[in-house]
Amino acid sequence: MYAVIETGGKQFKVSEGDLFYVEKLDVNVGDTVTIDQVLLVEKDGVVNIGTPVVAGATAVLKVVEHGKGEKIIVFKFKAKKNYRRKQGHRQPYTKVLVEAIQA
Repeated sequence: MYAVIETGGKQFKVSEGDLFYVEKLDVNVGDTVTIDQVLLVEKDGVVNIGTPVVAGATAVLKVVEHGKGEKIIVFKFKAKKNYRRKQGHRQPYTKVLVEAIQA
């Protein structure tokens, strides 16, 4: 059984027991989050596609940890104008575990 869920403006294909990273959620570590934006559910070979979401389907995620991704450098510059701006960025994330998919 797997599902396609949407969180943080991104879509993820998940199964029970999967660990993955999503955009930062405002939830404490150890708490559970219920995602009702389930776009597709496959169970026993039967695929149920939502329009746009599957009615009554949810995914239960447990928050494992919060963190920040690797640093990226944003460098702006204009040739021959002595204009240079250097800025770093680390994107915050939340690591979650899929506990259950209910459909």
